[in-house]
Amino acid sequence: MAAAPPSWHLGIDIGGTKVALRAESADGRTEEHTFAWPNHEDGPDRDLALLSDGVATLAARTGDDFQAAGVAVPATVGPDEQVTSWPSRPSWTGLALGPALRALVPGAAVAWADDGDVAALAEAAAADCANLLYVGVGTGIGGGLVLGGRLCPGPRRGSFELGHLVVALGGPVCVCGRQGCLQAIASGPATLARAGELHGEPVTYAELREALSTARPWATAAIDGTCQALATAIMGVTELLHPSLAVIGGGFTAGIDNLVDRVATHLTHLSRTGRPALPVAPARLGGLSSLRGAVLLARTVADGAVPLL
Repeated sequence: MAAAPPSWHLGIDIGGTKVALRAESADGRTEEHTFAWPNHEDGPDRDLALLSDGVATLAARTGDDFQAAGVAVPATVGPDEQVTSWPSRPSWTGLALGPALRALVPGAAVAWADDGDVAALAEAAAADCANLLYVGVGTGIGGGLVLGGRLCPGPRRGSFELGHLVVALGGPVCVCGRQGCLQAIASGPATLARAGELHGEPVTYAELREALSTARPWATAAIDGTCQALATAIMGVTELLHPSLAVIGGGFTAGIDNLVDRVATHLTHLSRTGRPALPVAPARLGGLSSLRGAVLLARTVADGAVPLL
């Protein structure tokens, strides 16, 4: 009798400072593994070796092969499957991403998409909302937009690069080379850098959280700048594309009390007559939106298609 096909689906979320993997079986079992993503410029070979070790770790736990894998990547990938840009990991530029990812999971169907895009898919499913804007605040700014249940603009036309929307002319320089991108103002590192400037010395994430809990003026001003920039970007998208809901997630957001409420306040100030502010809420999946989206991508590609894209 022929062996049953593998029933596990693998999601890989490649972030700025860590990589998270999640395997889900058809009968509801799950396995997860996370490892730190070293900051180096040795080229992609070492990174791919770490990814391979991570996949092997989960495969050993499942005791089975993977039917399909979905990968959330923050890089810009061209139609020829080559990485055209990844500012935080420039050594990956020119890498043939498709063959590299398929080699990690031999025999499995593999699909990849921007981390913000897959996070938007996962959050739209969790909220049962067909028109949803996702904003992820972490090492960078991830974004995704689902309209009518489908990603906008869709991977064939490119990812939804909310982090590189210019929200402040003449603002700080972004890793992409432009000035005033949302990411250069509202990402975790950008917020901590602004907090350090206002405080007069470097500030850690834990110190920022502690200072916010006691309403220290420098901390409040630093986070207010982040929330104002986020609200500006959300309002711009709202005026053009009219989502029904915005959700804010990401690892940085999770530890900052009232960040979503602060963004909502700025959105109210930016609203105009006859056009009320867009509702904004915390991401239902928290910092796991991209990882869950990667698993969702694996499940859909296992069926021989990538719907919603």
